[in-house]
Amino acid sequence: MKIHPITCAVLAALAVARVSYADDATSPAAPPPAPAADAAVSTLGSITVTAQHANEAMQDVPITMQAFTGTTLQQLHINTFDDIIRYLPNVTFAANGPGQGNIYMRGLSTGFLGNQSSASIAPFPNVAVYLDDQSMQFPARNLDVYMADMERVEVLEGPQGTLFGGGAEAGAVRYITNKPNLDKVGGNVEASTGITSGGRPNNAASAVLNLPIIPGTFALRGVIYNDHRGGYIDNVPSTFTRNNNDGGNFYANIKPTGGLCPNGLPTGTGYCAVPGSPVANNNAVAQKNWNPVDYQGARLSGLYKINDDWNVLIAQSYQEMDAQGQSSTYPIGSDGQSLQPLQITAFAPAWDKDRNTNTAWTVNGKIGDVSLVYTGGYTNRHISEQQDYTNYSRSAGGWYYNCSGGSGLGAGTTPTCYSPIGYWNDQVKSTHLSHELRFSTPEENRLRAIGGLYYEDFQILDDMNFNYKTIPSCTPPNLTSALAGGAPCVANVVPYPGTAQVDPGQRSDNTAFGEDEQRGYRQFAAFGSVSYDIIPEVLTATAGTRYYHYSEYQRGSQYSTGSNCVNVPNGQCAGGDATSMTAEHLDAAYHGFKSRANLVWHITPDAMVYYTFSQGFRPGAFNRTTKNVAKGPDGPQYRKPLSYAPDSLTNNEIGFKTTFFNDRLLLNGSLYHMKWDNVQMQFFNPQVLGNTTFGVNGPNYKVDGIELQFEGRVTDGLTLMGSGSYNKSKQTNSPCLVGNIPNTPSFGACITQVVIAGQGLQPFENPFGAAGSVPAFSPRSQFNLRARYDWTVTGGYKAFAMVGASHTGSMYNQPATYPSGEGVQYPTTVDLRYLQEGYTTYDASVGIAKDAWDLSLYGTNLSNSHASVFTSSAQFIKSEVPLRPRVIGVKFGFKF
Repeated sequence: MKIHPITCAVLAALAVARVSYADDATSPAAPPPAPAADAAVSTLGSITVTAQHANEAMQDVPITMQAFTGTTLQQLHINTFDDIIRYLPNVTFAANGPGQGNIYMRGLSTGFLGNQSSASIAPFPNVAVYLDDQSMQFPARNLDVYMADMERVEVLEGPQGTLFGGGAEAGAVRYITNKPNLDKVGGNVEASTGITSGGRPNNAASAVLNLPIIPGTFALRGVIYNDHRGGYIDNVPSTFTRNNNDGGNFYANIKPTGGLCPNGLPTGTGYCAVPGSPVANNNAVAQKNWNPVDYQGARLSGLYKINDDWNVLIAQSYQEMDAQGQSSTYPIGSDGQSLQPLQITAFAPAWDKDRNTNTAWTVNGKIGDVSLVYTGGYTNRHISEQQDYTNYSRSAGGWYYNCSGGSGLGAGTTPTCYSPIGYWNDQVKSTHLSHELRFSTPEENRLRAIGGLYYEDFQILDDMNFNYKTIPSCTPPNLTSALAGGAPCVANVVPYPGTAQVDPGQRSDNTAFGEDEQRGYRQFAAFGSVSYDIIPEVLTATAGTRYYHYSEYQRGSQYSTGSNCVNVPNGQCAGGDATSMTAEHLDAAYHGFKSRANLVWHITPDAMVYYTFSQGFRPGAFNRTTKNVAKGPDGPQYRKPLSYAPDSLTNNEIGFKTTFFNDRLLLNGSLYHMKWDNVQMQFFNPQVLGNTTFGVNGPNYKVDGIELQFEGRVTDGLTLMGSGSYNKSKQTNSPCLVGNIPNTPSFGACITQVVIAGQGLQPFENPFGAAGSVPAFSPRSQFNLRARYDWTVTGGYKAFAMVGASHTGSMYNQPATYPSGEGVQYPTTVDLRYLQEGYTTYDASVGIAKDAWDLSLYGTNLSNSHASVFTSSAQFIKSEVPLRPRVIGVKFGFKF
């Protein structure tokens, strides 16, 4: 059967490892009209990328990478990172929901603790995210760019530090938008609707218009989109009853009598719940399908051609994401009841609202034979998130703020417990300004170079409040009663005078703890790379380096309602039991060189092998407090450090990129050995290491892996494609937490014992992990396979059918020596270690097109797997973020 050339173009456009249909600036969602048949109808074609800041065929780039054109994204129904990750064989994603996670490549991860306070305390990511030439990365919250009217998406694996800087330690994800076409009026509209298994419907619409205002000289291009994804997680009715095993009961010191507590039940802790404690319920927020997500946005760009050598591009984009509820589920409810899949018991309203604007500008030109690019951008991002934290009330820290008396707040009075309902609320504002100037010599020169200068200014403002203090605040009536011998009150806290970066005012009645701070850095960098054709068109050597200088800072205060807030007027508890970050003078500078070199041998025009050496890094960061923790028999043994240093990655990689049978078969592969040194880790263990998260530099890791990509045109109508990876990752050393308080017995030695409140002296396991153990989010294998068949139907209709599968192997969410979460019903820390089982998903689609329109029926996660992509104890209960259930949808597109 012989088909039109366009069928082949669409087939290859769906390739995961490589895409053959190169979109122009006005590529529509539907396949373009078919030209006359020619001898090339059965070839795979090529795609041009800019992974090395130069226009190159992807098969000529000596790194492991994937690229997806705009046509590919549309045909595979890819709009968000959650959609594309199933086609990435060496990428994992730890996320509490849309825009709330970290991207990892090749298993380079030390775990993920959740989103609370992440803007203030999370390390900077080791995978860079770029929208065109603007960095979009953010600690634990990489921007979830909605992929409307994209020219392509490039995923670059391994260190990219020479060209893309500190955030690209493990790799980079680049979103490349379509640019205005100076000559053609065109555009497209697309609409879809669908159903989610067990959930609410979905619907989406987008429109693109390209309009030459002065043909050949000035054009505008705009896109607008709206995507509603129905909820599928049920927040089921539940109660929260304090029980005898809650971690803070020792404060009340109520002991069982005859083996039974006042509530008639035994205890496993030796202490009892306070009699008469209120039972909470979630009737106010319980509802079905409570986690819908909406994406809305627009982008307008203008291209002005000054002359044949110079042009100016300006783009303005806006995106808003509104994720209601929570994306996590609980296997066991808040009162110990077993729950069904896709159920949760949350007690407070929850949302994540993420809004950003980006202004970008680019000037392209030439001076003689030298090409120049100046590009810059300014991103303004606002995040408002609130999540339920009620289960924290079962911990010692939660009891301390929910209950008064005993040895807690208001010590010496009769123990009294109040509502256990709590939540955290985070208000984040950030700005990201960047400038880059690049030059490059002609690509056809035997000796050629690329170089440039880079500057960025990244600022984060964070007003984060943990609202679980339910002890009455010190209003005038409550204070009068407390001073007269009644139940104690706890005053509303105020940040330290002169330290607040966002809101200097009094916090709410329920705020127990928080931070009001600003962090960020300024970076200056210079980079250069030189390539020389030792044998023209056969053997090429390249070497480059980047000098970087980071100036990093953090200001503000951490505050909490400690004992000095008891029975004083609201607003007169300044800072409470807290630390002034401003007084700590948190400033640091990092500088150095990171380099890259490769040798490329084109054995034939269709076969290339390469060796690449590359280095990457990410900047260090600060901790909020330096308090003494890890109490031993003779007192505290460890003082939290003020800061932690950068970590670094070295990659040695050999690979090949080949095509066979007149471009009918593509086979690419790579072998790599990576060493990740001085790795940044974070700890949060309230019982031992204090009630705030802190970061340190810890162990080293190595990763040995292989990745393969293939695409084959079996017949003129059938294309097979796929990619996969196999990694052997392990920790290579095992440092310990060393006592660092002078004149203590453990000074300079590994800490092996600690005193835990209510439990006495206990062994302390090394928190850095064991040598030989597997790092977090590092599955041994990942792969995806895909098949597509196209044919022509009577009447000029073109039809297709496609099926695919994607597999992710099992992995852990935390390093090996973090405490296991198996069998733990009531966590006392956010960093319990869980095994996330491997899973396989299946998808399929069929469609038909004619002239300017196309129609398709598609299904994702056809087996309706509820596998967890992120299991954690981040909210003091075991939670799992499941795959989105099976979706069946219909999509219609029209181009003009």
